[in-house]
Amino acid sequence: MIDFQKLDLSKAEQYRAYLTGFGERGCEYSLVNLYIWGRQKVAFVDGFLTFYSQYARSSVYPFPIGDGDMRPVLDAIIHDARTRGLVCRLVAMTAADCAKLEELYPGKFRFHPDRTFCDYVYSIEKLADLPGRKYQRKRNHVNRFYQDHPDCKIAEIDEAMLPAVKAMAEAWYEKRLAADPQGDFHMERTALHRALEHWTELDMTGLVLLENDKILAMTAGSFLNETTFDVHFEKALDEGAYAVINQAFARHLREKYPALQWLNREDDMGIEGLRKAKLSYHPDRLVVKFWANLLEDDDER
Repeated sequence: MIDFQKLDLSKAEQYRAYLTGFGERGCEYSLVNLYIWGRQKVAFVDGFLTFYSQYARSSVYPFPIGDGDMRPVLDAIIHDARTRGLVCRLVAMTAADCAKLEELYPGKFRFHPDRTFCDYVYSIEKLADLPGRKYQRKRNHVNRFYQDHPDCKIAEIDEAMLPAVKAMAEAWYEKRLAADPQGDFHMERTALHRALEHWTELDMTGLVLLENDKILAMTAGSFLNETTFDVHFEKALDEGAYAVINQAFARHLREKYPALQWLNREDDMGIEGLRKAKLSYHPDRLVVKFWANLLEDDDER
């Protein structure tokens, strides 16, 4: 059995060397997401970083990343799943990962595209400037908001501001749960709390939209790789503030990190309204992901 361990933030740079060094991948390979979401563990095996994720009552293995011969690592994962009595399910795979797996284990895995968890990736220039006719409605939303809230201003989140950000997020969750008591916000709430608690250690960056010292909206994220920034959270107490904080964050990041090219705004979780909102910003591409089951396993377990 692989000796998977909880992430240790004292090893953050060691993790990042793997997470940012092997091509474009989805938000599952963000150090922040690995640390704040679910019960996720990692292990170094034969030059690869391997993952064991228990999320939403499922136990899965995000595809390992590293250099060298992958066969021993994948053999170790298959053995680990058998030892735990699990279906060997590899997730968050790219098309290249699928090709490699089929090459090493021809006909042994069944592959499935996963539209629900495709990440939406946008040019930072487009989200910062909202250019052309297709963004006219977004520009109108931003302009109308500032007309209605002339005293609003943007501020970068610092350590002193974190308690107020947490209080604003709590107000957001309470409002949603009052409207939908069965809503599944608890895991996200826990993840946001962990992000705020470890803000500096996780190297987070964020903004708030303030009106008379009241936070109307917040957003926060971290680097996914050298050219891509991952937006983990975006909350607003006023619906009109979403377009404002979205554009403001893109502008802020462009100015602060001139080499940045892309914003990954993560997946839509199959939620119709969220998908519509993400598509309305005209993504430049989707990070398409696949999952694979070992055929000899019982898919129903």
